[in-house]
Amino acid sequence: MSARTAVPKGAEPGVADKPAKPQRSLFGEILDWMLAPLLLIWPISVALTWLVAQGIANKPYDRELGEMTRTLALRVAAQAAADAGHPDAAQVRRYAMAPEAAAFLRADASDTVFYQVRGPQGGLLSGDARLPAPGDDDAAGPGEIRWRDDEIAGERVRVAWLHVLPDGQVESRAEAPTATAPVSLLVQVAETTGKRTRLANEIIKGVILPQFVILPLTVLLVWLALARGIAPLGELQRRIRSRDSADLSPIDERHVPEEVAPLVRAINELLGRLDQSMRAQKHFLADAAHQLKTPLAGLRTQAEFAQREVDEGRSQPADLIRSLEQISLSSQRAAHMVNQLLAMARAEDKEHAARRSEVNLAEFAIETVRDFVPRALERRLDLGYEGPDADRAQLRVLGQPLLIRELIRNLVDNALLYTPPGGVVTVRVMEDPFGQVSVLQVEDTGPGVPESEREKIFQPFYRALGTNTDGSGLGLAIVREIAEQHEAELLLDDTRSRRGLAENEGPGARFTVRFPARPAGR
Repeated sequence: MSARTAVPKGAEPGVADKPAKPQRSLFGEILDWMLAPLLLIWPISVALTWLVAQGIANKPYDRELGEMTRTLALRVAAQAAADAGHPDAAQVRRYAMAPEAAAFLRADASDTVFYQVRGPQGGLLSGDARLPAPGDDDAAGPGEIRWRDDEIAGERVRVAWLHVLPDGQVESRAEAPTATAPVSLLVQVAETTGKRTRLANEIIKGVILPQFVILPLTVLLVWLALARGIAPLGELQRRIRSRDSADLSPIDERHVPEEVAPLVRAINELLGRLDQSMRAQKHFLADAAHQLKTPLAGLRTQAEFAQREVDEGRSQPADLIRSLEQISLSSQRAAHMVNQLLAMARAEDKEHAARRSEVNLAEFAIETVRDFVPRALERRLDLGYEGPDADRAQLRVLGQPLLIRELIRNLVDNALLYTPPGGVVTVRVMEDPFGQVSVLQVEDTGPGVPESEREKIFQPFYRALGTNTDGSGLGLAIVREIAEQHEAELLLDDTRSRRGLAENEGPGARFTVRFPARPAGR
């Protein structure tokens, strides 16, 4: 036998070394899922507010800057028209700004204003040379004001510009200017962005600052609402904790939230099954105590009778032998009852039944028949086996070997117990040619089972009336429990269809168990 390291029942090697996962809080998880989107959306809201504030701040100042540019353009157009008759007009001389016009442009005390006038060929005619010209892709028709953001000496400025024609003439953009064609002048006015930035900041402050108060208040309200929302769970917990351990009555579903009702309903179903199981166990223990009471009482009676005979000097060897035989018989009954109770406990142990391996049903049937041959000969019964040999069986049953062997033994024991002397008991194993099921049958020629009692005989401690047999009433209950543990189909019918029944043969009973099977060695 190979040595093994002892592992506690239900434990796996290495499981104890793994740290246990921390218990999750439903309150904290819901709070996280509610606040996480809020905290994620808040920075996005700040960014969108900043963009909107920039647009709002630009609009009034852009209108003012546009009007300033249009006024300057009118002055430039008038000066160009006045110089049109000058002998050097073709060379488009410098358009100097009048002192009052320059003062008008410099009137803003908050920001610096720049202006510029360029000729048709891009040459500077007047104003600040540092102001860059618009790009080629910024084409605009005469009189159409355009705006752009630019820089002058590293300082951000907002620029409004337009093309102006002397004396109101309109230039065709499809033709290049010639010596005789009307010429257009570029007029630009730029302004630093101090006022705009201050206005945008004021808008942002007006919108964002209240949010610093609203956000914590929102978190507090969410926390209070969530605490109020899960308060019924705490009340349900207190109600369950206050229940007596023996109180398995259903929990009242009328006073729980709708979302928790399915959970309470599932708990009630569990309580119902537990109550039914405990009732069955109490009934089982009461019946077991009653069944054990009879052989134990017989043991005590026979022992007291023998002792009294010896004490009174009236004991005879025949009387003592008879008392000892009764004591032996009572002890056998008690031992059989205890073994049946242990078998019933094993059959109901789902953990034990889950440890399965391949079982050769024909091999187990043959072994059981051999074990019961002496008892069959003692009762003058014909006990036989029909089916494939153990080494030729093609199908295997996946199950718990000890339980399947117990199932076969109980079926054979029941058949031998109820079949009268001279009867026939047949254990049969049949294999499905399609490899789906393996069938076990135990058939006898006894009195059979009336249809009205065929369900009752599978109940613990039930024995049919009028049979005059000595049994525990647990054998068939064990058979059904083991069959259910192995997902097997258990059927009971009689053998009336057989021909040539002898006079001492009854209708008989045939128990059929259909096990799911698979080919051997699969």
